[in-house]
Amino acid sequence: MKRSTAATLLGTGAGVAAFAAAMLARSRTARNAFHGKTVVITGGSRGLGLALARELAAKGARLVLAAREEEELLEARRRLIAERSVQSDTDVLCVACDLTRSEEAERLIAEATRHFGQVDILINNAGVIHVGPIEEQSTEMYRDAMASNFFAVLYTTYAVLPQMLARRDGSIANIASIGGKIPVPHLAPYVASKFAAVGFSETLHAELRSKGVQVTTVNPGLMRTGSYPNAVVTSRKEEEYRWFRISASLPGVAHSASGAARAIVRAIAEGRAEIEIGIDAYLAARLHGLLPSATQFAGSLAERAILPSAGGSRRAEKGTNIKAPEGLWKSWSRILTERFNQPEA
Repeated sequence: MKRSTAATLLGTGAGVAAFAAAMLARSRTARNAFHGKTVVITGGSRGLGLALARELAAKGARLVLAAREEEELLEARRRLIAERSVQSDTDVLCVACDLTRSEEAERLIAEATRHFGQVDILINNAGVIHVGPIEEQSTEMYRDAMASNFFAVLYTTYAVLPQMLARRDGSIANIASIGGKIPVPHLAPYVASKFAAVGFSETLHAELRSKGVQVTTVNPGLMRTGSYPNAVVTSRKEEEYRWFRISASLPGVAHSASGAARAIVRAIAEGRAEIEIGIDAYLAARLHGLLPSATQFAGSLAERAILPSAGGSRRAEKGTNIKAPEGLWKSWSRILTERFNQPEA
């Protein structure tokens, strides 16, 4: 009996030690996966893009941050240097560009390659979101969403792919969305463009894995990045902006950008094909895969019971221009979005 107990304890101890050793080796691999590597991050001036920059810089990566506004990029670079996230100010290159144009995507990759020698990792993170009922979303909004959320991903991928294929080495991570897996009412242009991005990204993985290029599709749920003021809103704008703003701010509903960044960086290091950020996104994606009619029915219930009705203006406005209603809503909105939401920068 004593021998059996001792053997059991010995076996358990050996198992725990082996697991700990495996986890330590995995951690070291993840740390070394980015040291000295050049990483291009689109939408890198704020929100998830800036959180990814911080996480990768801490692992020794050299950064190329891309966004439309040069001043925002320079401010992000100043923050990274002031926080000592990067070892040297020469380790961060900022490129202001409009990636909805193929020539701008080519210029981004060319400048990154000229400055650092090559691009090892591309993270497609930039995007836009339109909020409102489908009756009041114009076809122009779909073009805008496709240009930013799909074609920008396509252009940067085609720009970087020749050098990665020539080396038979490289990684591409496409930040899609759970909205690219399940139907989400009042976000039709966003959902359509993210479904396209997910399909493209998954096909890339299938074709490129045997050629030495790793592609990771990332499907986050809502995240607390403070970027909700950049949403483009139609219809009953105050009501639409209200539900979106709260949803993008609540813990338990929206996930932290820093936590998402850690999960994404880990997935790239491990060569994962696809990840969902948050158990809610994971379960929703699996449910839709098994019972697509169930997620569509749930969406219809939410549209009827929770979301604002149509009947407003089709004229679009950014969230920053929408005045919040006075009274109780204003107080609760301030508490929810300011206390729990992470700042954009």
